[in-house]
Amino acid sequence: MFRFAAPRPARRPSLTPMIDVVFLLLVFFMLAARFGQDVGLALSPAGGGGVAYDGPPRLVEFAGGAVWLNGAETPIDALPDAVLALMPAPDALIILRPRDDATVQDLTRLTETLQSAGLARLVVVEP
Repeated sequence: MFRFAAPRPARRPSLTPMIDVVFLLLVFFMLAARFGQDVGLALSPAGGGGVAYDGPPRLVEFAGGAVWLNGAETPIDALPDAVLALMPAPDALIILRPRDDATVQDLTRLTETLQSAGLARLVVVEP
């Protein structure tokens, strides 16, 4: 007579190898990923250097995408040329002052525009 073997109890698969693989992938991506890039603005604090200010005024106010040079609204694209006309030397100070509704993005856009034109000595003052 032919008999079948007694059924074996079902084995549960081990989760240990899968957990090991998941942790290895997690560690790999944490070490290989770049979560963000730090960007810094090259600005000097006002009143810190004791540098003498000379020449005509160069006060640039900004807020909400608008820019004012010495109180007159100026397009941001024309600002570097307008500021250069007022500078006695290429490394003269330019004073930046935010208005009430100015954002950090406004400051970043303004400094990038001025620095791309070679105007690097920027000082930010409080309103």
